[in-house]
Amino acid sequence: MGSFCMKKLDNFANCLNVLKKADFEFADNDEIYRTGVIGQFNLTFELAWKALQEVLRIYGAEEAGTGSPREILQLGYRLGFLEDSVVWLTMLKKRNSSAHIYDEDRIDELLLLIRDSFIPAFFVLEKTLREKLAQAEASDPDALK
Repeated sequence: MGSFCMKKLDNFANCLNVLKKADFEFADNDEIYRTGVIGQFNLTFELAWKALQEVLRIYGAEEAGTGSPREILQLGYRLGFLEDSVVWLTMLKKRNSSAHIYDEDRIDELLLLIRDSFIPAFFVLEKTLREKLAQAEASDPDALK
């Protein structure tokens, strides 16, 4: 269970490390690059909530077994795994609508949110999940086997 969970967390972290390298100034003038940044955000978000779901399961949150991204985010917030529910619910909303954004102003707004709010929130989640996994392992070395 644990190595599967670590894999999910590592996939999320790797994806985030690609996203953080995005050149947002370059994105201003390059349509295909903007699309790529938004696609990478969507993938990072997907891997983030799935990593959260796995760690919640290790912590015995049975309702984490099934659940939509919104339910997993709300559960994560309720159990103290997520700090800023507003940012995460905004992220969910933007992820759901990003495939249908064709308006330049809305694309610019999304890119700024990714740069200024979403990437920092992803890093906080990654740190939290690594700490929670370490705690679970320390209290029950078999929990992550």
